[in-house]
Amino acid sequence: MPRLITVAAAQLGPIGRKEPRSSVLQRMLMLMERGATTGCQLLVFPEMALTTFFPRWHIEDEAELSAFFEREMPGPETMQLFEASRRLRISFYLGYCEQTPKGERYNTSILVHNGDIVGKYRKIHVPGNPVYDPSLKLQHLERWYFRDGDLGFKTFDALGSRVGMLICNDRRWPESFRVLGLQGVELICLGYNSPAQLPDMPEQNSLRVFHHLVPMQAAAYQNGTWVVATAKAGREEGCDMMGSSCIIAPSGEVVALSYTLDDELLSCTIDLDMTTAYKKFFDFGLYRRPECYNLIVERKAAGNPI
Repeated sequence: MPRLITVAAAQLGPIGRKEPRSSVLQRMLMLMERGATTGCQLLVFPEMALTTFFPRWHIEDEAELSAFFEREMPGPETMQLFEASRRLRISFYLGYCEQTPKGERYNTSILVHNGDIVGKYRKIHVPGNPVYDPSLKLQHLERWYFRDGDLGFKTFDALGSRVGMLICNDRRWPESFRVLGLQGVELICLGYNSPAQLPDMPEQNSLRVFHHLVPMQAAAYQNGTWVVATAKAGREEGCDMMGSSCIIAPSGEVVALSYTLDDELLSCTIDLDMTTAYKKFFDFGLYRRPECYNLIVERKAAGNPI
């Protein structure tokens, strides 16, 4: 018997800088309700799903900045997502901005199954600038606001599957997927907020969707896993955010792709057993040669030939 589950990329359109969480949460709950009517068992929300993408600004007002972060999960407002998960029997991946009791700030995601948190991940490949640079046309200050993730790349057993989580820029690094693949991952959830244009590298603008999809397609194939990747999309506070939420099969094929830049539910019934043939083809135990890959972990940047 195939292991069939219905998954969905729960894409969100733009979120305003001053849009209250209550408004965003109502939009998310509507997607959950819609998913329930179509038999969805897992919804994948975007990175920073509860707020606008605030790292595009240099925010000096600590009160404004602090308001973008969650100090507990679930909290008084986000509790309704967990209640809906139990009521509708829908699991979900949620990206949000976390502030720990020690004041540490992370770009975080969680996996919630039947209303309970069963997995947590903190973004490891944090991009952007560590300091404000007024000469740049587009600010990207994630490294100013967030620490590097410290939980590693872990997998979690849920939905009869082995599930991994990544966030945005992680998708561009093959090591992210390989570490999950070495744990037998079968389904990877990934949320992102990506600009549709790069003002400082305009020659790449026409390739943005290609550069978004190709590393995930390659990784899905090379690690024998499904990937569900979800955007925060549309024109958000003057910045065009990429859509192209997608579901990618272990074959590397894109089997579903969003067609709007608004709130959209992109669902697909997938067979988790489809991963088996590709994991057999890429037989790690038979073909991998870790003793030849030392340079990958010994050297961070490109250097002299060995």
